[in-house]
Amino acid sequence: MLNDFGPSLYVAEGPTVSFAGFPYPTRMALARLSDGGVWVWSPIALTPQLADAVQAIGPVRHIVSPNKLHHLFLPAWAEHWPHAQLHAPPGLARKKKALHFESELGNEPPSAWQQDIDQVVFGGSFAMNEVVFFHRASRTAIVGDLIQRFPAASVSGWKGWVMKLGGLVGEHGGTPPDWRASFLRHGPARAALHKVLAWNPQRLLIAHGMCAQAGAAEIIAAALRWI
Repeated sequence: MLNDFGPSLYVAEGPTVSFAGFPYPTRMALARLSDGGVWVWSPIALTPQLADAVQAIGPVRHIVSPNKLHHLFLPAWAEHWPHAQLHAPPGLARKKKALHFESELGNEPPSAWQQDIDQVVFGGSFAMNEVVFFHRASRTAIVGDLIQRFPAASVSGWKGWVMKLGGLVGEHGGTPPDWRASFLRHGPARAALHKVLAWNPQRLLIAHGMCAQAGAAEIIAAALRWI
Protein backbone atom coordinates (compact mmCIF):
# COMPACT_ATOMS: atom_id res chain seq x y z
CA MET A 1 0.00 0.00 0.00
CA LEU A 2 2.80 2.42 0.96
CA ASN A 3 6.12 2.17 -0.86
CA ASP A 4 9.47 3.77 -0.05
CA PHE A 5 10.40 6.52 -2.48
CA GLY A 6 13.44 7.86 -0.64
CA PRO A 7 14.65 8.38 2.95
CA SER A 8 11.60 9.22 5.11
CA LEU A 9 9.44 9.61 1.99
CA TYR A 10 6.67 7.24 0.89
CA VAL A 11 4.18 6.98 -1.98
CA ALA A 12 0.82 5.31 -2.44
CA GLU A 13 -1.15 4.78 -5.64
CA GLY A 14 -4.85 5.56 -5.72
CA PRO A 15 -7.77 4.96 -8.07
CA THR A 16 -8.13 6.60 -11.45
CA VAL A 17 -10.41 9.65 -11.43
CA SER A 18 -12.02 11.52 -14.31
CA PHE A 19 -11.03 15.10 -15.08
CA ALA A 20 -12.72 16.82 -18.05
CA GLY A 21 -13.52 13.34 -19.32
CA PHE A 22 -9.90 12.16 -19.24
CA PRO A 23 -8.69 9.35 -16.92
CA TYR A 24 -6.17 10.48 -14.32
CA PRO A 25 -4.42 8.00 -12.01
CA THR A 26 -3.87 9.39 -8.52
CA ARG A 27 -0.78 9.27 -6.33
CA MET A 28 0.03 10.66 -2.91
CA ALA A 29 3.17 11.20 -0.86
CA LEU A 30 3.90 11.03 2.85
CA ALA A 31 6.96 12.36 4.64
CA ARG A 32 8.02 11.54 8.17
CA LEU A 33 9.08 14.85 9.71
CA SER A 34 11.93 15.33 12.15
CA ASP A 35 9.44 15.62 15.02
CA GLY A 36 7.98 12.20 14.18
CA GLY A 37 4.80 13.56 12.67
CA VAL A 38 3.54 12.76 9.19
CA TRP A 39 3.13 15.30 6.37
CA VAL A 40 0.61 14.18 3.75
CA TRP A 41 0.65 15.54 0.20
CA SER A 42 -2.31 15.24 -2.18
CA PRO A 43 -4.17 12.46 -0.34
CA ILE A 44 -5.82 9.70 -2.37
CA ALA A 45 -9.01 7.79 -1.53
CA LEU A 46 -8.77 6.63 2.07
CA THR A 47 -9.25 2.93 2.81
CA PRO A 48 -8.90 1.12 6.15
CA GLN A 49 -5.73 -0.57 4.88
CA LEU A 50 -4.19 2.74 3.83
CA ALA A 51 -5.16 4.38 7.13
CA ASP A 52 -3.41 1.60 9.06
CA ALA A 53 -0.29 1.88 6.89
CA VAL A 54 -0.16 5.64 7.37
CA GLN A 55 -0.65 5.36 11.11
CA ALA A 56 2.28 2.94 11.24
CA ILE A 57 4.52 5.72 9.88
CA GLY A 58 3.44 8.17 12.57
CA PRO A 59 0.66 10.56 13.61
CA VAL A 60 -0.73 12.64 10.74
CA ARG A 61 -0.17 16.31 11.59
CA HIS A 62 -0.31 18.13 8.26
CA ILE A 63 -2.33 17.54 5.07
CA VAL A 64 -1.56 19.66 2.01
CA SER A 65 -2.88 20.01 -1.53
CA PRO A 66 -0.57 21.23 -4.33
CA ASN A 67 -3.32 23.12 -6.18
CA LYS A 68 -7.05 23.77 -6.05
CA LEU A 69 -7.90 20.64 -8.07
CA HIS A 70 -6.45 18.14 -5.59
CA HIS A 71 -9.21 18.32 -2.99
CA LEU A 72 -11.46 15.31 -3.68
CA PHE A 73 -10.28 13.25 -0.73
CA LEU A 74 -9.42 15.98 1.77
CA PRO A 75 -12.73 15.68 3.70
CA ALA A 76 -12.25 11.98 4.43
CA TRP A 77 -8.71 12.53 5.67
CA ALA A 78 -9.73 15.50 7.78
CA GLU A 79 -12.51 13.44 9.35
CA HIS A 80 -10.22 10.48 10.07
CA TRP A 81 -7.47 12.67 11.55
CA PRO A 82 -9.41 15.58 13.08
CA HIS A 83 -6.35 16.97 14.86
CA ALA A 84 -4.32 17.24 11.65
CA GLN A 85 -3.98 20.69 10.10
CA LEU A 86 -5.15 21.27 6.52
CA HIS A 87 -3.06 23.63 4.39
CA ALA A 88 -4.50 25.15 1.22
CA PRO A 89 -2.76 26.22 -1.97
CA PRO A 90 -3.80 29.62 -3.37
CA GLY A 91 -7.49 29.61 -4.26
CA LEU A 92 -8.61 26.39 -2.60
CA ALA A 93 -9.92 27.86 0.66
CA ARG A 94 -12.32 30.08 -1.31
CA LYS A 95 -13.42 27.08 -3.38
CA LYS A 96 -13.96 24.66 -0.46
CA LYS A 97 -15.41 26.84 2.27
CA ALA A 98 -16.75 23.84 4.19
CA LEU A 99 -13.19 22.78 5.05
CA HIS A 100 -11.17 24.52 7.75
CA PHE A 101 -7.67 25.34 6.54
CA GLU A 102 -4.93 26.28 8.96
CA SER A 103 -3.09 28.36 6.38
CA GLU A 104 -2.75 29.28 2.72
CA LEU A 105 0.60 28.10 1.40
CA GLY A 106 3.11 30.60 0.06
CA ASN A 107 6.73 30.75 -1.02
CA GLU A 108 8.10 29.98 2.45
CA PRO A 109 7.36 26.77 4.35
CA PRO A 110 5.59 26.98 7.71
CA SER A 111 7.83 26.50 10.74
CA ALA A 112 6.18 23.12 11.32
CA TRP A 113 8.04 21.56 8.36
CA GLN A 114 10.64 24.08 7.24
CA GLN A 115 13.45 21.89 8.58
CA ASP A 116 12.37 19.02 6.35
CA ILE A 117 10.52 20.47 3.36
CA ASP A 118 10.90 23.62 1.26
CA GLN A 119 8.27 25.02 -1.10
CA VAL A 120 7.53 27.63 -3.75
CA VAL A 121 4.39 28.82 -5.57
CA PHE A 122 4.28 28.81 -9.36
CA GLY A 123 2.20 31.96 -9.76
CA GLY A 124 1.21 34.18 -12.66
CA SER A 125 -1.76 32.14 -13.94
CA PHE A 126 -5.29 33.52 -13.94
CA ALA A 127 -6.63 29.96 -13.72
CA MET A 128 -4.58 28.10 -11.10
CA ASN A 129 -1.31 28.39 -9.21
CA GLU A 130 0.57 25.37 -7.86
CA VAL A 131 2.81 24.83 -4.86
CA VAL A 132 5.87 22.68 -5.56
CA PHE A 133 7.70 21.09 -2.64
CA PHE A 134 11.22 19.84 -1.98
CA HIS A 135 11.82 17.03 0.51
CA ARG A 136 15.33 17.67 1.78
CA ALA A 137 16.30 14.24 3.15
CA SER A 138 15.53 12.43 -0.11
CA ARG A 139 16.32 15.39 -2.41
CA THR A 140 12.91 14.97 -4.03
CA ALA A 141 10.93 17.61 -5.91
CA ILE A 142 7.21 16.93 -5.42
CA VAL A 143 4.99 18.21 -8.23
CA GLY A 144 1.22 17.97 -8.67
CA ASP A 145 -0.15 18.80 -12.13
CA LEU A 146 2.59 21.10 -13.41
CA ILE A 147 4.51 18.16 -14.90
CA GLN A 148 2.61 15.17 -16.35
CA ARG A 149 4.44 12.19 -17.90
CA PHE A 150 1.96 9.47 -18.78
CA PRO A 151 3.41 6.18 -20.06
CA ALA A 152 2.61 5.69 -23.75
CA ALA A 153 1.14 2.25 -22.98
CA SER A 154 -1.41 3.80 -20.63
CA VAL A 155 -3.14 6.02 -23.19
CA SER A 156 -5.16 5.05 -26.24
CA GLY A 157 -7.86 6.21 -28.63
CA TRP A 158 -8.67 9.83 -29.36
CA LYS A 159 -8.09 10.82 -25.74
CA GLY A 160 -4.59 9.37 -25.92
CA TRP A 161 -4.02 11.26 -29.15
CA VAL A 162 -5.09 14.53 -27.48
CA MET A 163 -2.77 13.87 -24.54
CA LYS A 164 0.13 13.12 -26.87
CA LEU A 165 -0.58 16.25 -28.88
CA GLY A 166 -0.59 18.22 -25.64
CA GLY A 167 2.87 16.95 -24.74
CA LEU A 168 1.78 14.96 -21.69
CA VAL A 169 2.92 11.49 -22.74
CA GLY A 170 6.34 9.92 -22.33
CA GLU A 171 9.52 10.90 -20.54
CA HIS A 172 9.42 14.38 -22.09
CA GLY A 173 5.97 15.27 -20.78
CA GLY A 174 5.17 18.66 -19.34
CA THR A 175 2.37 21.09 -18.48
CA PRO A 176 -1.09 20.89 -20.14
CA PRO A 177 -1.22 23.48 -22.95
CA ASP A 178 -4.40 25.18 -21.71
CA TRP A 179 -2.79 25.73 -18.31
CA ARG A 180 0.40 27.05 -19.91
CA ALA A 181 -1.69 29.57 -21.83
CA SER A 182 -3.23 30.84 -18.59
CA PHE A 183 0.12 32.15 -17.33
CA LEU A 184 -0.27 35.75 -18.46
CA ARG A 185 2.73 36.71 -16.34
CA HIS A 186 5.76 34.43 -16.59
CA GLY A 187 7.87 36.34 -14.07
CA PRO A 188 6.49 34.67 -10.91
CA ALA A 189 6.67 31.21 -12.48
CA ARG A 190 10.18 31.85 -13.76
CA ALA A 191 11.32 32.89 -10.27
CA ALA A 192 9.74 29.73 -8.85
CA LEU A 193 11.51 27.58 -11.45
CA HIS A 194 14.85 29.16 -10.56
CA LYS A 195 14.25 28.26 -6.91
CA VAL A 196 13.33 24.68 -7.77
CA LEU A 197 16.45 24.22 -9.89
CA ALA A 198 18.57 25.78 -7.13
CA TRP A 199 17.39 22.96 -4.87
CA ASN A 200 19.22 20.64 -7.30
CA PRO A 201 16.69 17.83 -6.79
CA GLN A 202 17.76 14.28 -7.50
CA ARG A 203 14.34 12.60 -7.46
CA LEU A 204 11.06 13.68 -9.01
CA LEU A 205 7.71 12.61 -7.56
CA ILE A 206 4.64 13.64 -9.57
CA ALA A 207 0.93 12.96 -9.19
CA HIS A 208 0.26 11.86 -12.76
CA GLY A 209 2.66 9.69 -14.68
CA MET A 210 6.22 8.50 -14.41
CA CYS A 211 8.33 9.55 -11.44
CA ALA A 212 12.13 9.51 -11.51
CA GLN A 213 14.78 8.39 -9.06
CA ALA A 214 17.56 10.35 -10.76
CA GLY A 215 18.06 13.36 -13.01
CA ALA A 216 15.14 15.36 -11.60
CA ALA A 217 16.66 18.79 -12.21
CA GLU A 218 17.20 18.05 -15.90
CA ILE A 219 13.67 16.63 -16.28
CA ILE A 220 12.11 19.67 -14.61
CA ALA A 221 14.14 22.15 -16.66
CA ALA A 222 13.09 20.45 -19.90
CA ALA A 223 9.43 20.05 -18.92
CA LEU A 224 9.10 23.69 -17.85
CA ARG A 225 11.20 25.29 -20.57
CA TRP A 226 8.06 27.10 -21.76
CA ILE A 227 8.35 29.33 -18.69
